[in-house]
Amino acid sequence: MTALYINWDFNDQIISIFGFPLKYYGLLFASGLLLCMYFLKGIFKAEKLSSEAHEALFMYGIIGIFVGARLGHCFFYDFDYYSQHLLEIILPIQKTANGSYHFIGYAGLASHGGTLGLLLALYLYAKKYQIKYMMILDLIAVVAPLGATFIRLANLMNSEMIGNPTSMPWAFVFSRIDNEPRHPAQLYEALAYLMIFITIFAIYRSKKIKIGKGFYFGFTITLIFVMRILIEFVKINQVEFENGMLLNMGQILSIPFIIIGVYFITKSIQTKKNPL
Repeated sequence: MTALYINWDFNDQIISIFGFPLKYYGLLFASGLLLCMYFLKGIFKAEKLSSEAHEALFMYGIIGIFVGARLGHCFFYDFDYYSQHLLEIILPIQKTANGSYHFIGYAGLASHGGTLGLLLALYLYAKKYQIKYMMILDLIAVVAPLGATFIRLANLMNSEMIGNPTSMPWAFVFSRIDNEPRHPAQLYEALAYLMIFITIFAIYRSKKIKIGKGFYFGFTITLIFVMRILIEFVKINQVEFENGMLLNMGQILSIPFIIIGVYFITKSIQTKKNPL
């Protein structure tokens, strides 16, 4: 069988505006969030929640995800560096060898941190707009896998989070990295998350399981982080300290989310069986 490797030599920058690059990563990240908000608009209407609350959710969500993802990367994956370069945690710059700074964008976002940041932001949002926290967690859980799909596509455009070398015929050659055919791990995750979204959205549309009982939240985070653990086995390690570890940092950080997810699925099923 002839291997049909895909040569992935994509320029991650779309255009430069006054020296500031517009990259596919940022475009896909924002597009994913906007598409999630589009679906949430219909869900908010169906659940009889105000349009004002829906409009405010975008700001809470984007701040929570971004701040959490940034801090997650800095503290979970590269603490030694950022503990000595605190300014670079909050500003999109990096110090050069001659002591000057140059713009690099926010190179480093961790999905586990983004999840934690979103959970905190949603708690504050729920308090502000007097919506039950479990209700808003379930609402977000319906669309969250769609946002995660776009984030992994953004990683693909950046040629980051690449897979291990493989001889599979669908392998990608990330020529910006090396000339080895590798698993397109980002694409695996994107497709997995898209299937999770289609599944959970179909469950929601069926109206068989009510929002606000924790099922959707539990279902989403369980499947997302189970897939994260599985796909990590075909990825290269992101940081050097992971070499030699039985499970890498991404897999270790996924375990608590799976436990929490299974708990909420179980609790929602028990509640349905015993409504009193």
